[in-house]
Amino acid sequence: MMVFRRVLRRPLHPLKLAIVTLVFVTFLFFIQWEVGAQNQQEDPWLKDMAVKRDSMLGMVIGAVNNFKHAMPKMQIKAPVRQQDKPGGASCLPGHYTAAELRPALERPTQNPLSPGAAGKPFHTDSLSPEEQKEKDKGEEKHCFNVYASDRISLSRDLGADTRPPECIEQTFKRCPSLPTTSVIIVFHNEAWSTLLRTVYSVLHTSPAILLKEIILVDDASVDGKKFNRTLVKTTPLSFWVQL
Repeated sequence: MMVFRRVLRRPLHPLKLAIVTLVFVTFLFFIQWEVGAQNQQEDPWLKDMAVKRDSMLGMVIGAVNNFKHAMPKMQIKAPVRQQDKPGGASCLPGHYTAAELRPALERPTQNPLSPGAAGKPFHTDSLSPEEQKEKDKGEEKHCFNVYASDRISLSRDLGADTRPPECIEQTFKRCPSLPTTSVIIVFHNEAWSTLLRTVYSVLHTSPAILLKEIILVDDASVDGKKFNRTLVKTTPLSFWVQL
């Protein structure tokens, strides 16, 4: 103990101090390495967890790098309005009015007693044997109540507007004008009433001046039925829908 105290009291040369520090750090490193090796031998699950952790970390880093490289190709934010070019068609000042943003297809007056009116549930508790058979067949094929869907109006509304007031009262400037939009709906073995109600919903809620077209894409349906093109051509859908 006395010798140790005398050593501490003597001033050490910087080189000697560096050597002592290096030896001490090396000693600590070997102790830590030995403890880690023993823990891995004693706990195989811990080693497996570490491997999974490293694998997951690599996947996350790879996904982040892929996302970063794809950033210039992706549209993350809302479309930026294009400024009008000099000499092009001029636009009116001010904001769009409600009349200018009228929907492409006005929703007809709803019968409050019709099935599913104003978003009310359609009850199928008391059905005849034939109706129950039809309901079961639709649920087996589409995994939802097609029987009810086929009897609800294609132009059904969902009742009062539940959007926040600041959303309903929002206005949009006429200049630069808002861009037009094409709505693409991809379907596969879809029930026709549900698909058509989706199309009508777009027409009832999209401003006519901004809706360019609705494109229906049949993604290799194999249910044995083809989309009723005659139905589209003989209804208000013919002006908007492309098949």
